[in-house]
Amino acid sequence: MAETVKTIFMFLLLIAALILILRVTGWKMKRAADAIVADLRKKQAFDPASARELPYSKVELFHVGLRDYRPKALSALVRQDVVRMIEGGKYYLREGQASGISGEAAPGEKDLQS
Repeated sequence: MAETVKTIFMFLLLIAALILILRVTGWKMKRAADAIVADLRKKQAFDPASARELPYSKVELFHVGLRDYRPKALSALVRQDVVRMIEGGKYYLREGQASGISGEAAPGEKDLQS
């Protein structure tokens, strides 16, 4: 009986660890996406004429250090049509996307609207 309890406990612990990892990864992706939107807003890239190149738009083959979630977050933003890409690898915010991904007002947004 004690062996069964240990097995069930380890299984539940493994599931909890998996859920925690997925939540942390989602949180980091959201932070990266919000940073990209803020970066484009700061550079005032709101239309194709003002589109900017982003240094983190391309995935590096060899990277030393912590994982960079910005390239993956940028591709997710493009898929969701929050950010648009034009020829030459330049990006701009789609019209009406001045708020962050979560729908909240992004830091400094009130300054731009004034």
